[in-house]
Amino acid sequence: MLGPWAINGCDEDCISILEGMKTNFDYLTYEACIKDNKVNFDMVTKIADESDFIVAVVGETKEMSGEAASRADISLPAEQEGLLRALYKTGKPVVAVLVNGRPLSISWVSEHIPAILEAWHGGIETGNAVAEILLGLYNPSGKLSVTFPQSTGACPCYYNHTSTGRPGGKSKFTSKYLDIPLEPVYCFGHGFSYTTYEYSSLKAEISENQLKASIIVTNTGKMDGEETVQLYIQDVVAKRVRPVRELKAFKKAALEKGESKKVDFTIPVRELGYYDNNMKYIVEAGKFKIYVGGSLKECLETEVELK
Repeated sequence: MLGPWAINGCDEDCISILEGMKTNFDYLTYEACIKDNKVNFDMVTKIADESDFIVAVVGETKEMSGEAASRADISLPAEQEGLLRALYKTGKPVVAVLVNGRPLSISWVSEHIPAILEAWHGGIETGNAVAEILLGLYNPSGKLSVTFPQSTGACPCYYNHTSTGRPGGKSKFTSKYLDIPLEPVYCFGHGFSYTTYEYSSLKAEISENQLKASIIVTNTGKMDGEETVQLYIQDVVAKRVRPVRELKAFKKAALEKGESKKVDFTIPVRELGYYDNNMKYIVEAGKFKIYVGGSLKECLETEVELK
């Protein structure tokens, strides 16, 4: 649960995911389905026969990430993906809980496992936290601060890459891979909860040397929740190439089911600048695209002009 910081931790302080689930679930069967790096398929069948749904905890041990623990392949260990494939074939609902210290390449998992909970190396109370989320006692609201690539070969994979003259598209001579999708598995800022949100009425202007933006967020689901509202910009034309998007602000809004709330942002114009080729910080006049939403890929868009 402590990941690479386990060297300074105490095992007796940690609530494992198994311990947390035993405390919070009325009925629970546990079996270690991997032994000596091999999947025990008889145990998989046993678990499926005895269960209404299956929670599979997979990812990285504390030795596999952190300082001095680089990996040439950031996929799940082969036996762990093999286990998930075997569990999937049983036809029982499967929830994958990821325990890891870095983004992983999990394209097959994302396409076939209906629910994935990213737990990271969450600390001493991870077990209770995971159990409460799985039971619906807490509505998760986390958002990814990293990008999950389609493949190890797609690394480095990050959201704020610079514009290119040939962005990825259907034409052969564009910036893409031949054998994997253009988009990552999970983009920066992504994160589901047990409710849904709708964005509307995006407004933005530059006045009094500030970028001011507002948006209406509505909880359209059946649970109270918290939504992290994200604001990105793109400097459309500049003296040097600029990122396709840059996160400039975010706010967490607590919303009861059915509630709507206006979320306001105020950003000093100075924060729209960058360092030029002479390492001088400048703010240029021109058009800026403004994106506001619940993740990098789910935003409303408008445009302002700095004069």
